[in-house]
Amino acid sequence: MQIPLQIVFEHVDHSDVIESHVREAAGKLEQFYDRITSARVVIDKPQHRHHKGDTYSVRLHLTIPGAADIAVSRDPAATGRHEDIELTLHDAFDTARRELQDIVRRRQGHIKSHENPPHGTIAALHPERDYGFIASADGREIYFHRNSVEGDNFDDLKAGQEVRFAEEVGDKGPQATSVRAIGKHHVD
Repeated sequence: MQIPLQIVFEHVDHSDVIESHVREAAGKLEQFYDRITSARVVIDKPQHRHHKGDTYSVRLHLTIPGAADIAVSRDPAATGRHEDIELTLHDAFDTARRELQDIVRRRQGHIKSHENPPHGTIAALHPERDYGFIASADGREIYFHRNSVEGDNFDDLKAGQEVRFAEEVGDKGPQATSVRAIGKHHVD
């Protein structure tokens, strides 16, 4: 971390054992994702219950470059289950780790995006040679072969018909690896 870990005790006496648990959990987060800019952990004992024991709340705030801050709060008033400080800390840091994992996945491109495939119109067909060309929406000409047309519908294609296609670079330039005719009422 660029800024040293901040650990704050509110309404509870400082504990070396608790601080050690916090530092260990923060160290694991940093091993998982080493670009955390800063971390602040607030340990609070807001209620003083004489018969059932005290509850603890933990607020955790992480600053990550190029992403929204991660703010996690574990409050006994919300769940009523955090009487054990170690459990409360574990829950808070577990949630922070999952949020960090989501950030890492987005940055590495592992979260799927649902972009529509490119589209264009049939510019030319050469049925005697089993190929044609697509005029892409960005003005390029894309070669395709009969085998690239989905559903074995090459003979049903007509010049000017709209299609969606997947593209790769072939030996002689761009070529469509799959071509699918689309109807008049498609969604871009």
